[in-house]
Amino acid sequence: MLVRAHAKLNLCLEVLGRRPDGYHEVRTVMQGIDLADDLEIVPSSTLRVKCDYPALDGEDNLVWQAATTLSASCGRLPLADISLKKRIPVGMGLGGGSSNAAAALLALDRLWDLNLPLERLVEIGSRLGSDVPYFFWGGAALASGRGDIIEPIPAKTGVPATVIFPESTIPSKTARMYGYLGPADYSDGGVTRRCLQNLMEGLGADDLLYNVFQEIALRELPGLQGISDAVTKACGRRPHLTGAGPAMFLLPSSEREHAEVLRALQPHGAQAYFVRTLGRSHKNAAGVCVSDL
Repeated sequence: MLVRAHAKLNLCLEVLGRRPDGYHEVRTVMQGIDLADDLEIVPSSTLRVKCDYPALDGEDNLVWQAATTLSASCGRLPLADISLKKRIPVGMGLGGGSSNAAAALLALDRLWDLNLPLERLVEIGSRLGSDVPYFFWGGAALASGRGDIIEPIPAKTGVPATVIFPESTIPSKTARMYGYLGPADYSDGGVTRRCLQNLMEGLGADDLLYNVFQEIALRELPGLQGISDAVTKACGRRPHLTGAGPAMFLLPSSEREHAEVLRALQPHGAQAYFVRTLGRSHKNAAGVCVSDL
């Protein structure tokens, strides 16, 4: 079977503080976009995960961990041949690995005739990463807790956006970015509530797009400040960080603005995609699309 796993943007991301379990309490509005990876999953006598991005072959891939975690929870062998075609840039804050994991869990549940309730798959996914539960819903959603409590929300679909990303990121980026946070960076979720209200009313407000990591990323991630400055000069507005970065975005955008961004990025070796926002999938309850080969 074929599975399409979409990327996400964080329209708003606040950290409320550190939890007793060591994680951080977050409030974030996530929005799916039509940038996606493809997984091809077929029966096999072994478990094999092959990716066109060689560094993600085998056991280091979150898809492998999804397969072994699901099989262990059901008392069966993890038998499947999985090929992954990457389009979502790796390690950029777009949720590609988490989306792949959710897609694999849905497809393997079907391949292995497990018929697990969605709530059970979400619980298994939450063990793999805080973002994974969101990708069972897709579209627009409010995430709270450590990012694993998901409330789908209505929002406009088909809104164009320009996603900007540098050539590389840094090792252990997410953990390092959270490590830079202190009490002065914590907030009460008020910006997220206002952003959420605007989305539900069908409004857009660029000044309500917020990310607690924005200034930290510009300071700590090599070359990102220069990229942000170049885009700001070309378009007259500052791009917004998604996740822990380093990818940034302009929303809404236009094909003309996207072309201007591409020209501005040439001296920096950075890239940009022109994408559109997505609603929830109509093919199943999740934010991924499963089809038979």
